[in-house]
Amino acid sequence: MGVQSRLFGTDGIRGRANEEPLTPELVAAFGRAVAVKFGPAGGPVVIGRDTRISGPMLEQTVAAGVAAMGVDVLLAGVVPTPAVAFLTQHLHGCAGVVISASHNPFEDNGLKIFKSDGLKCDDALELEIETLILGDLQRKQVATGTKIGRIETWPNGAARYAELAVKAYGGGLDLRGVRVVVDAGNGAAYETTPLVLRALGADVLALNIEPNGVNINAGCGSTHPELIQKATRDFGAAIGLSHDGDADRLICCDETGSLLDGDEMLAVIGLDMLRRGKLAQKTLVATVMSNLGLDECFAAAGGKILRAGVGDRYVLEMMLANDLNVGGEQSGHVILRDYNTTGDGLVTALELLRIMKTTGKPLSQLRLGMRKYPQLLVNVKVRERIPLDQLPEVTETVKAIEKELGSNGRILLRYSGTEPKIRLLVETRDEALLQPVAERVLAPIRKHLAVD
Repeated sequence: MGVQSRLFGTDGIRGRANEEPLTPELVAAFGRAVAVKFGPAGGPVVIGRDTRISGPMLEQTVAAGVAAMGVDVLLAGVVPTPAVAFLTQHLHGCAGVVISASHNPFEDNGLKIFKSDGLKCDDALELEIETLILGDLQRKQVATGTKIGRIETWPNGAARYAELAVKAYGGGLDLRGVRVVVDAGNGAAYETTPLVLRALGADVLALNIEPNGVNINAGCGSTHPELIQKATRDFGAAIGLSHDGDADRLICCDETGSLLDGDEMLAVIGLDMLRRGKLAQKTLVATVMSNLGLDECFAAAGGKILRAGVGDRYVLEMMLANDLNVGGEQSGHVILRDYNTTGDGLVTALELLRIMKTTGKPLSQLRLGMRKYPQLLVNVKVRERIPLDQLPEVTETVKAIEKELGSNGRILLRYSGTEPKIRLLVETRDEALLQPVAERVLAPIRKHLAVD
């Protein structure tokens, strides 16, 4: 686009709570900007949050900003990110706001927006909103008297959403006799996922469902899948499910405790839909990070993979542009457009369980449809985000290695959109090459970019 956002990353605005850009002043301005941009369409702004200690503070600040512009607010309480996308449509909101920093530690938080149709904002729209936040236009339009917006709470939001989710996503799915382990990570799905699974008849062992404001993602959840691996084996479960802080993604394990990442879940779901003639245009969308084994298994089955940039909204943009209904990321964001407009860990879990029930096959067998190529992902903290094309030693090293690897591997280097890090992905047919290749690329990165 030629213009870089100052506030928005790949998934909204992120930072440490009560520090820029998440100061009360900027957060209130964010609320005002959302009201100015979306309020004229009518309906309330629906706000949901995760379990962080800073959540209520930011929730009330956003709500105050919205109401100050004469737009109503509906507080859904602690619910997953995909619940806000769903509820914004179901409750006829003009927009939805999620207050969460996903898998980040509790000190962080974030703000992201859904439009009235449940879709995230594109880059151009985010820049319009940023202009409103940083400008003074909205301050000239504040409401007074009876025109001030009302702030109301949607009572028992998590339980009411769970009831809606059972009807919307669980039709015909009978999980009686199925054992499931859930690690909610003390995050936004600590109530909703166990409620939905139990309503469908599953025998659920729920872990990390006692949030206290500071224990979200703390040694648990999708970044610590070893918990569900052990619990699944010990409990004799058919599947283990592990959420991130806002439950828009999922990491799972089969009945043996062996982990599946987002690529493998996409393979199980996509290949099943391809066989049943339910996969639009026999194509699904993955990202540049996705394993080449996904392309191979789909090609062998008569399907095709399109690759988008990293970030579930870029996956969705490509899905919408090509009228496709399945896409996702290796990180566990899986978008099933037949059910929801964004990555949804609960929907992904239910679809895997549906396939297991209808085929009569355990997940350990279903996953065999895809053979993964060895990959190594390394994250390095950086002092600043210098454009890579301004670092010739880095780019020349990458080009030289790519030439050596040819069709036997690839390298992907990019800055994180949510953290001060650079991410290196190395993928080769020969696992023994992963570490040596990574070290060659990392040497100039550490020299020019890494934090001492």
